[in-house]
Formats: sequence, C-alpha cells, structure tokens
Amino acid sequence: MMRIAVAALVGALGLANVASGHWESAPRVAAQLTPPDGETLLFRAFAQGVQIYECADGSSGPRWVFKAPEATLADDRGNPLGTHYAGPTWESSDGSKVAGRTVASVDAPDPSAIPHLLLKAESHAGEGVFAKVRSVQRMQTAGGRAPKQGCGVKELTRQARVPYTATYYFYGDAPSAY
Repeated sequence: MMRIAVAALVGALGLANVASGHWESAPRVAAQLTPPDGETLLFRAFAQGVQIYECADGSSGPRWVFKAPEATLADDRGNPLGTHYAGPTWESSDGSKVAGRTVASVDAPDPSAIPHLLLKAESHAGEGVFAKVRSVQRMQTAGGRAPKQGCGVKELTRQARVPYTATYYFYGDAPSAY
C-alpha cells in the first residue's frame, strides 16, 4: 500500500512538473551554448515550420540570404504553445513575447540542419510564459538550411521556404522557494 501511495505521489509530482513547464534537466551542450550562471531551465517547446530565404544580390553575385523563421510551437504532448517568427521572436498563445539575439552558434551534428544557437533575450511583452525568459537555446535541429541550388539574377527577390524542426529551451531566473 505504501508503494502505491509513493508511486502516486511521484506520478503527481511528475505531472505537476510537466504542467508547470519545468524540466528536470537541461540538454548537454557545447560550452559556448551554456546559458549564464544563475539561469535555470523554465520550459521547452518543439518547433515545426520553415526557414525563409530570399535570393539577393551579394558582392559575389546572387545568393540565398536568411530572412526569417516561421514555425508553430508545441509542448511535449503536441498541445499548441504559440509561434516563432522574425526578430527572432517567440510568442505564446497567452500573448507574452520574447525577442532575442544570437550570442553563440555551433554547427549541428547533421550538416543538412541549421546550427544550434544560444540567444539572449533583448525584449519582452506581456505577462505570460515568455515574460521571465532570459536565454533561449535552439537544439535538436533538422533541416532548414538554405537551398543547395544557387539563385540567379532572374530569381532576385524569390523566396524559398525550407522545412525545419527544432527544440527551443527557455531559461530564466530560478523560481524562488518562497
């Protein structure tokens, strides 16, 4: 009977952990992708969408230039959490937003995948889940690289929407015990 009660308590705590968005451990990453000391993992989100590139004239001729991401965000159970778009910005269905800037980049293990990133929060809006985010990691990426075929003068301003997936880990100050 005691084992059943302990198992029920552990299960309830686990569900509370999932429901609150807190995860027990952050992913193992290269040192340059580690969030600053004092930040703890708040939650993670799974992204599925596209990386948008535009054919632009460069110093060595036309080439694909990254413009913006466009993705939906979901939790572990596939429930919608919000969207990810230019800025880069993450916006929750609760109206909160965080925009960041890249501070570190490491190639993904798969050469066809966009790099893993560490981003620092630059601005916030709203009082929801993104209000306290200070750092964001982009990990477990698949796809999203610029098209392999080049673009030419006749294709200037043409856009390519390349499918990608990633897991975003959101960090902030550790919740107080009081």
